[in-house]
Amino acid sequence: MFNQSFFLPVLFCLAAFTSQAGEKPGYPVSDIPDSLRKNANVVQRMEDIRFEILGVGKAKEYRKYVMTVLNENGNKYAQLTEEYDKFHSIESIEGTLYDASGKKIRSLKRSDIQDYSGTGSNLMADDRIKYHSFYYKVYPYTVEYEVEIKYSFTLFYPRWLPQQDEYFSVQQSKMTIVCPADQKFRYKTFHYPAEPLVQKDKSSTLYTWQVDNLPAIEEEFAAPRWSEITPAVITGPEEFEVEGFRGNMKTWQEFGKFIYTLNHGRDILPDAVKQKVHALVDGVTDTREKIRILYEYMQQNTHYISVQLGIGGWQTFDAKYVAEKKYGDCKALSNYMYSLLKEAGIRACYVLAKAGNNDHYFIPDFPSSQFNHAIVCVPLQKDTCWLECTSQSLPAGYLSGFTSDRYVLAIDEDGGKLVRTPKYRITDNVELRKIDAAIDGEGNLSAKINTRYRAQQQDQLEMEIAAFSKDKLMDRLKSALDLPTYDVRNFNFKAEKGIIPAISEDLDLVAPGYAQVTGKRLFINPNIMTRSQTKLKYNDERKMDLEFYYEYNDVDTVEIKIPEGYQTESVPQDWNVSSQFGKYKASVKVLPDRIIYYRNNERYSGRFPAAEFPALVKFYEQLYKADHTRIVLVKK
Repeated sequence: MFNQSFFLPVLFCLAAFTSQAGEKPGYPVSDIPDSLRKNANVVQRMEDIRFEILGVGKAKEYRKYVMTVLNENGNKYAQLTEEYDKFHSIESIEGTLYDASGKKIRSLKRSDIQDYSGTGSNLMADDRIKYHSFYYKVYPYTVEYEVEIKYSFTLFYPRWLPQQDEYFSVQQSKMTIVCPADQKFRYKTFHYPAEPLVQKDKSSTLYTWQVDNLPAIEEEFAAPRWSEITPAVITGPEEFEVEGFRGNMKTWQEFGKFIYTLNHGRDILPDAVKQKVHALVDGVTDTREKIRILYEYMQQNTHYISVQLGIGGWQTFDAKYVAEKKYGDCKALSNYMYSLLKEAGIRACYVLAKAGNNDHYFIPDFPSSQFNHAIVCVPLQKDTCWLECTSQSLPAGYLSGFTSDRYVLAIDEDGGKLVRTPKYRITDNVELRKIDAAIDGEGNLSAKINTRYRAQQQDQLEMEIAAFSKDKLMDRLKSALDLPTYDVRNFNFKAEKGIIPAISEDLDLVAPGYAQVTGKRLFINPNIMTRSQTKLKYNDERKMDLEFYYEYNDVDTVEIKIPEGYQTESVPQDWNVSSQFGKYKASVKVLPDRIIYYRNNERYSGRFPAAEFPALVKFYEQLYKADHTRIVLVKK
């Protein structure tokens, strides 16, 4: 992973640093308008950020923020968390706690600040964290913090997001960028209706953005990213410096040149590995087959370990290091894979990506380091082969939901080019399930279930199979199924590798009391495994668009043997529902000795206007009703 601690949105802030004599002490809660208390867990009373650009490679940041916590759900906003490393030094931290009337309770002492490693899942990293909490629980209360930070690199500038979360109101917030006359910086605003206030002095220009009295909002179901629905400003340099390496991010091409320069010459393999490459693929005529062979060689001879030290958060370890150590982070493994391909005469590109399942948000018209991951792509004559180099189990050419369907930066000697990774479609993300079951006269169910998961439908299961023991997989199965009471007696998985991978799962389970027995009647839900649980409330004031990234198709075929001596009293109607969000079909047929049930649920991706929300509510209502209807059998 990339060292991107200071790319994360700046969520806390500063400015008027000392109280003047005669000023009203503290921040009494009575000064908060009722409109800002409504639906709020916390009120940001004031926030002031001042970021001063001191040169191409230096800057300093001052922040002051005041939070009034109204209830226990707002406690997390009263904590101070500041990350630092060799490029960022925290010069000072001050803090004060006030009660509801604005009376000062106590000040932060230096000994109260905790300092611990920010290594996290990395094997090695120089990230550290300073943390403080007053641990106060008498509501409402107010905290005030002031922080000063020095930057010895300038790859990242602050991001202003005054309204950090739902149930979060803002009384006042502003950010100021101080830019020297001989430098340029860039910015982009979201939901900010005006240009910044611009003030000039002899040596610099000040740009200020400010908002006041933003009431708390509740994030709506399937809403777009937060920064698309609330005021925000992102900023960045044109020229920057990282540990002596200078770069330019005015365009994606220029930023790609910086990354290429940073990693240039790190693709030299040891002679033994070069010989192995030729032994593996010389004589193989199909390029895609060569890629598969080398990719599997890389998977079998390396494993992922994250090491983030200094500029190593952006610069890869060289190919020789990975060959000798047999490990590397995403950058190092991708560079190693690139080097193997190069030795085989196959042209490839080192690619920067913003990874995360369903995390597709990206700002293509604002060149900047919006990335946290590296992969490889190989342009072929008719298509492109994408390689996720941190996995030891994914097949060559398959990215998974972790990096599919998003902008990435492909890098070569000419610089960077913004391209998109492939999107897995509804015909790819398929789940096919066949159930053979039987129910006895007491309502107990036994079933043999075969499910074939394909593409993104198999992603989570693939990772679990690779990481977990069989006993742990059994524990997962015994807690993950949507049945009130059941036991898995046996299971088996079989992986099918390919450009679109699949996993076949066989389960043998019993579910005591699955069917309800009432007198002479037996109530059976034929949908054993895939019942919809989503219920939405109508909202005439829906404001945000609806956004769905993931499309899929679930198909269930179920046969249930029924006990002798029963006849049909009630059978659910067939369902055929169609909307802009998907299609749904379900049918039930009752024979003398068995029930045959079929269900096909197609779900579409896309962005839909807020006015379509009532149609979505109706769609989910129909699915819920169809999935929970029951057959009624009665003894003859």
